[in-house]
Amino acid sequence: MDDNDQAPSELETLTLALLHSRGEVERLRERELLVGSLLAGLNAVLWAFDWDQQRMVYVSPAYERIFGRSTALLLADYGEWLNSIYPDDMEYAAQSLESVLEVGSVEQREYRIIRGDGEVRWLSDKCFISPPNLFGGQSLIVGIAEDITEKKVLQSELHRLATSDVLTGASNRRHFFERAEELFVEARDAGKPLSFLLLDIDDFKKINDRYGHQMGDRVLQRVSHCGAYVLRRDDLFGRIGGEEFAAVFPYCDAEQARQVAERLQREVQRLQFPCDGVNFGVTISQGITVLREGDELEDLYGRADAAMYQAKRQGKDCIVIG
Repeated sequence: MDDNDQAPSELETLTLALLHSRGEVERLRERELLVGSLLAGLNAVLWAFDWDQQRMVYVSPAYERIFGRSTALLLADYGEWLNSIYPDDMEYAAQSLESVLEVGSVEQREYRIIRGDGEVRWLSDKCFISPPNLFGGQSLIVGIAEDITEKKVLQSELHRLATSDVLTGASNRRHFFERAEELFVEARDAGKPLSFLLLDIDDFKKINDRYGHQMGDRVLQRVSHCGAYVLRRDDLFGRIGGEEFAAVFPYCDAEQARQVAERLQREVQRLQFPCDGVNFGVTISQGITVLREGDELEDLYGRADAAMYQAKRQGKDCIVIG
C-alpha cells in the first residue's frame, strides 16, 4: 500500500470528528440565532405550558414587550401569568385554557391583560396540545398570543358609528328599534313587564328659529345627556328622529316607568342655555305605555306616541300614560 493511501490515524480520525462536530455546533448556533432573531421581531408571544406541573416552560422574547413583565418571574411562577389577566376575564381565560385538554385546540381566545405599567391591552390567544413526538414525549399546551388592542379599538369605533346618533351619542333609530325588538321578545316570552316611552322637546322649531340651529343642536345634546344620566343601566334610550327620543324599560311597570320619566322631566327643567345675554330653558312632553297581552312592538310605539301627543294637548311639559 502506498504511503499516501494509508488509513487515517486514530488522532487524525478524532481531529476530523471534532472539526465536523464543531461545524455542526456552528450551524446549530447559527440556526438558533436566526430563530431567536425571528422570535424577537415577532409581535406575538409564543408559549408552552406544562398542564400537569402547572408551569410555564417556554415564553418567547416578545412577552416582556407586550406584557411589560419579567420573563424570569413568569418561568419561575405561573401565577405571574394569572396575575396579568384582567379580573373580569380571569374565569373565561382559565376555562378556555382548560378546554384545550378536551377538544385539542382553541382557535380564538380573546381577553384583556394588565401590563406591568398598568395599561390594559387586548390579546388574541390561540393554543393546542403539542404532538406527543415533540418535547421528549411530554404533552404540553402551546400557543401564540397576539396583541389586538388597536383592532379592538377600531371595531368599537365602527360599532359606535353604526349604532349611535352622531349628534347626541344616543342610540340611532335603526339600532334602537333592533334592540327594542329584542327586549320586547324577551319580556313577552318571559311574561315580564316592559314599558315604552316617547318624548318630544316642546316648541323645538321655535328654538331653532329664534336662537339658530347650532343652539338647537346643543339643546338636543343636553336633553340626550339627561336621558343617559337618568335611565338605569339596562334601559334603552335613543334618538329616533328630529327632536323625538324613545326609551324602553325592561322588567318595569307603568308606575316605575313614570318615576323614571319624572326624574327625566326634572333634569330637563333644570337646563339653562345662555344666548345673547339671556338664558332660556326647555321642556319635554312624554308618553308612556306598557306591554299588554297580544301586543307587538308597533302597538307599544303607537300607544306611546298617542300618549305623548295627548301630553302636548294638555299643555306640554307633562307625562301621560296610555
